[in-house]
Amino acid sequence: MPRRHIDATLAQEAINLVTGPRQQSYAHPAVNFARIAKGWEMILGQPVTPEQVGLCMVIVKLARQVNAHSRDNYADAIGYLLTADAAREDD
Repeated sequence: MPRRHIDATLAQEAINLVTGPRQQSYAHPAVNFARIAKGWEMILGQPVTPEQVGLCMVIVKLARQVNAHSRDNYADAIGYLLTADAAREDD
């Protein structure tokens, strides 16, 4: 089975996505994910943290990847992990 090398440009692409214009468009992940969490709380009927929003979005990207490969899914999943960490309320 051929082995692919670890492509560091993928991680850099994710970093560029979450620290560039996207963050300026959507606000800091703690703010943006808090807004999303409030909407999810209404639907789910239970508290949702901003960090949980980011983690759940990783699952969305993984589900899409299982259906069809896209480098974007991987970059976005990494980006959501980075933003979930930035949205954590404890440290």
